[in-house]
Amino acid sequence: MSVPLYQAKAEFFRTLGHPARIRILELLSERDHAVHELLDRIEIEPSNLSQQLGVLRRTSLVVSRREGAEVVYAVSVPEVHDLLLAARRILSGVIAAQGELGSELSGTP
Repeated sequence: MSVPLYQAKAEFFRTLGHPARIRILELLSERDHAVHELLDRIEIEPSNLSQQLGVLRRTSLVVSRREGAEVVYAVSVPEVHDLLLAARRILSGVIAAQGELGSELSGTP
C-alpha cells in the first residue's frame, strides 16, 4: 500500500520543521561538513546535533561517511539547496508584504 503524495509531502515538511535541521541543511548545501564543523557553526549540544542528523539520515536527506576519525555529512539530494532558496524567496516576499501592511495600518508611508 503506497502513501498518497500529499501525505508524503506533509511528512517531508515535518522533517524540515526544526530550526536546527534547517540550519544543518543550509550548511550542508554549501559543502560537506564534519560533525565538529557543524558544532562550530550551530549553537547546539552535541547530543542534539546527533539527534537532528539522525532524523535527516533516516529520511535520506543527508548521508554520512567516515574520513579517518571524523564523520562527514553531505546532502544526498541536491534539490534541497533549491528548496531552501525558494523558502528564502517566499519568506522575503511575506515579510515585505507584512511590512507594507503594517505601514498601511499605522498610516506611515
